[in-house]
Amino acid sequence: MSEACLGVIGGSGLYSAPGLENARELDVSTPFGAPSDQLVEASLAGRRMLFLPRHGRGHRLAAHEVNYRANIYALKAAGAEQVVSISAVGSLREELRPGDVVVVDQYVDLTRQRANTFFEAVGVVAHVSLAEPTDAALRLALIGAAKEAGANVHERGVYLCIEGPQFSTRAESQLYRRWELDVIGMTNLPEARLAREAELPYASLCLVTDFDCWRANEKPVEVSLVIQQLRRNAALASQIVRHLVNRLPDPRASPAWRALSAGLLTPESSIDSAARSRLGVLLDRVLGESSSRD
Repeated sequence: MSEACLGVIGGSGLYSAPGLENARELDVSTPFGAPSDQLVEASLAGRRMLFLPRHGRGHRLAAHEVNYRANIYALKAAGAEQVVSISAVGSLREELRPGDVVVVDQYVDLTRQRANTFFEAVGVVAHVSLAEPTDAALRLALIGAAKEAGANVHERGVYLCIEGPQFSTRAESQLYRRWELDVIGMTNLPEARLAREAELPYASLCLVTDFDCWRANEKPVEVSLVIQQLRRNAALASQIVRHLVNRLPDPRASPAWRALSAGLLTPESSIDSAARSRLGVLLDRVLGESSSRD
């Protein structure tokens, strides 16, 4: 069983992680700015864990305002070796009902104005593979943990990420159903892309809160309805994470663990000191520098 450190990104309604032991707050600075909040380093069932509220405590940041690069970089710099995203989503399928859990395996990106790579304006080019954007072993561990917590679990799904902050129009929601997508949210991209560039195995635990607005005879999604379901979902999410820590796979066995090594096009001899400084821990292992993970 791996002793790898788990990073957890808490979404809407999950701004703290109850039940943690020896918790302390970490101020982590990054070359990409400040993360959404302080990281919480703690133990859970004897395992080291890092928790970060995606929107900041008090939900201060809308999805399009989140500094995703800083969040992923901060988790990696603090020692996270795999990342689980906990996210509220709307359902685009009748069988995916509020209160259900969907462990998605694919994403479609409709965001428009988000920084979605670490590799820009640094003179370094990388093309990592995203054919399978979630980690298979981490997904299986999440599925098992969710079932152990008593959740109604759907083991696959396609997550559509929209820009927000507005919810969909009814025409958009109906279009997304015709595209055969499953759930809709505003945050998991560029998060999954950046996690892959950071060589962090990543998986999404999606908690259904509503049916978006595709049901013509039903009141469309609004914040008050989402909040009611979020309160119930937050307790379930905490139970799932508690079960998950005893099921964690070895991140070194993941294809993500060497994704940047395989995707870096710029030769080491052409990477200057400014680029090395900005990319920091992302390049440690790739360039053979000292790394606490090796």
